[in-house]
Amino acid sequence: MIPDRLDGALTRRAFGRTVASVAAAVAVRAALGSPRELSAAPRRPRPTPAQLQWQRDEFALFLHFGINTFTDREWGDGTEDPAIFTPATLDASQWAAVARDAGARAVILTAKHHDGFCLWPTKTTRHSVASSPWRGGIGDVVREFSTAARAAGLRVGLYCSPWDRNAAVYGDSPRYNDFYVAQLTELLTQYGEIAEVWFDGANGEGPNGRKQVYDWSRIWGTVRRLQPNAVMFSDAGPDVRWIGNERGSAGDPNWSTVDPAIVTAPGVDGPEIIRSLQHGDRDGTVWRPGETDVSIRPGWFHHAAEDAKVKSVDDLVGIWFSSVGRNSKLLLNVPPNRDGLVAAADARRLRQFREARDAVFAGEMSGVDWTWRAVPGGTIEGVAVLPRATTIGVLRLGELIERGQQVVRYRVEGDPGTGVWQELSRGETIGYCKLDRVVRPVRVTRLRVTLDAYLDAPSTLLVRAFTVPA
Repeated sequence: MIPDRLDGALTRRAFGRTVASVAAAVAVRAALGSPRELSAAPRRPRPTPAQLQWQRDEFALFLHFGINTFTDREWGDGTEDPAIFTPATLDASQWAAVARDAGARAVILTAKHHDGFCLWPTKTTRHSVASSPWRGGIGDVVREFSTAARAAGLRVGLYCSPWDRNAAVYGDSPRYNDFYVAQLTELLTQYGEIAEVWFDGANGEGPNGRKQVYDWSRIWGTVRRLQPNAVMFSDAGPDVRWIGNERGSAGDPNWSTVDPAIVTAPGVDGPEIIRSLQHGDRDGTVWRPGETDVSIRPGWFHHAAEDAKVKSVDDLVGIWFSSVGRNSKLLLNVPPNRDGLVAAADARRLRQFREARDAVFAGEMSGVDWTWRAVPGGTIEGVAVLPRATTIGVLRLGELIERGQQVVRYRVEGDPGTGVWQELSRGETIGYCKLDRVVRPVRVTRLRVTLDAYLDAPSTLLVRAFTVPA
């Protein structure tokens, strides 16, 4: 049983699960006040089932592919001839296999980038694969991608750029909004269930310098109506927010809650906006977790000249700790080449990245019992006696975010057997996942986790300890 009260005289022991070295239910709510007082407190924001599934994916691949792949550019201008789109050996199953083997659980494709070239045979424009010689003009990259991803057990996401440098109606706001919603409707009704719809705020000038005003309310409403289980990404969510940079680094601390009055629409900028994107807001009123997007290469589209510039394994592991390890989700861009394949250098580096992560998290402690108690003064403390003296290299902490994000400040200490606690790590919040590297690993016989500040006592705290790799 989980006791209804926990104070200095009452503790509960919880046994570690198979998948976690430490999993302890912390029943401390009554120690903070009477049930009447607690029920009157404002309810903290919590994730929807779709947001929760998105967070649990932890890692997805972004696939930038399109007309830019064949012009060797990052941003096309919309004047490209569709005849140059000729991926002779395009194999979406290879993309999916690379993603699956890397440990990703979802993939997102650039169905349309700023140049306006569509990777599906849309009825809205001639600037699409239907005007190319690929597959005899009857090919559909989005279909091949979505089919292959699902066959590999991956969840499917799509990016359709709002900025369109080819569309003649761009800048005629009402007409272009109709045009764009028609494209989204095709994508969201013809390719099965979509897990994530990815937007950015790109908003360059249209013909004759006209500026487009996007109808975000209508755009988001279209997604919600056609794909109610999808999450939408943009600076302003509404479900998932950009992390504020493309370096692969979430803020520390990083709250999944935000103040929606700070970032009101995609594409806005300013110091306070970047701060909110990077760190979230402890007292935010909506749940909008951060997604950390970064490319495995210097550019987002494949360029042969960058084949020797793929990020190193150490760089990628560092990104893992600064994204997934800071309560974010990692979206790693891996662009297919002109053949329509993930390049050998990228595929090889992804395998090495997976092997490196497996090595870091291989030595997980198991069979650990924890005793939790509320300490006079308002802190919560958990102590575990380890089965044997162990040198801890990495700690993973996690809140049960189904009930919101509560921890404000924590610390983890180890006892080397002398009875004197030595600090291993500390942080300002936890959320779904907080990864801490122990800077000075020490052989310890006990671990102690102290929650020095929290908004409400977390009902469950997951703690996993990993030994230093041999």
